[in-house]
Amino acid sequence: MSSQTEPAAQPGADPWNEETKRKFQNKSKSEYLDPCQEAAARSFRCLNRNEGDRQMCTDYFEAYRACKKEWIDKRKKEGRSFFG
Repeated sequence: MSSQTEPAAQPGADPWNEETKRKFQNKSKSEYLDPCQEAAARSFRCLNRNEGDRQMCTDYFEAYRACKKEWIDKRKKEGRSFFG
């Protein structure tokens, strides 16, 4: 990781834990829930800090992609739709 001030999300952090699963199952059908939103926000903050230099934010993008992949894989494994 380069000299950013905030650490990227932990690669082993589980985006689809019991708390996020409960929130997802109890949300209204029109409400959007993304357990990887914090990783996405960190990548945007990094881009803002570094004047849009994507090279400086590679770790953040990778953390977001890993989070999304894990979340989607777990949802598929459960055999549930993303829409409720």
